[in-house]
Amino acid sequence: MAIINIRVNEDIKKEAENIYKEIGLNMSTAINLFLRKCILEQGIPFDLKLPNKDTLEAIEETEKILNEEIKRPVYSNVDDLFEELNKNV
Repeated sequence: MAIINIRVNEDIKKEAENIYKEIGLNMSTAINLFLRKCILEQGIPFDLKLPNKDTLEAIEETEKILNEEIKRPVYSNVDDLFEELNKNV
């Protein structure tokens, strides 16, 4: 049996442990499952991708909206929103 020491953010560790506990696993078993799945898949068992151009543009636009560099209308209710959307149809 081998021992692996890893550094993990404490909050992430606690959150993961809570999830594992609910499904009847401990951290060691969960990590062993992950490693076995890596072997089975011959790689990381989920997609690791860089965001595409559209996603990067959406992220940039969202940051500008949040930083108030771009002004967007604000609606007090859903009816006002749909009324505005229907004007452009």
